[in-house]
Amino acid sequence: MISPRHYAFTLILTTLVLAGCKDRQITAYRAPKDPAPAAQPAGQVSGELPPDHPPIGDGTAAPGSSMANTPVPTASGSGLTWTAPASWTVKPNGSMRKGSFAIKGDGAEADLSITAFPGATGGLEANLNRWRGQVGLPPQSSAEVTAAVEKFSANGLEFLVVDYAGSGNRLIGAIVPYGGNSWFFKLTGPDPLVAAEKPAYLEFLKSVKTP
Repeated sequence: MISPRHYAFTLILTTLVLAGCKDRQITAYRAPKDPAPAAQPAGQVSGELPPDHPPIGDGTAAPGSSMANTPVPTASGSGLTWTAPASWTVKPNGSMRKGSFAIKGDGAEADLSITAFPGATGGLEANLNRWRGQVGLPPQSSAEVTAAVEKFSANGLEFLVVDYAGSGNRLIGAIVPYGGNSWFFKLTGPDPLVAAEKPAYLEFLKSVKTP
């Protein structure tokens, strides 16, 4: 027969054991969670240029670059004038262009863009290598890239002209310093069409003059 004292001791021991198990369960469920990651500030995505970034080159950028969404200030002050061939079709200038033409032939179309930006806009070497990249050509050293430049003067202006062909496309471009700005006259499109249009393009450049 179990004595009352032994029965009471057993009951107290059982209660303590159950209480201990309950405490351990509560502790397990109350374990602190990992803190949530801090939100990244808007506009600070890696690789993006800030909205007030200065212009890069002639305002063009490689495909996929955030430059496409970056505001670029164009040149102000007095501009240049020109006379385009009658076969060129005027296109809307958009927000960055000073002039824009479509050139069609043999079922293809080329684009003539005229842009202007303050200062040297990165320098001659950077701009020419950027143009080379737009037709799939690798960059060149300063000596190599400047050796391909053809220079001529017309109407008191100096023209720096290059002709790049690659990957089925061709780019003929001219850089004209004027009034503290850099003007860019760039003809791009399928290689055969741009090559055929080169004489007309060079004559077009000779029509460019100050107001």
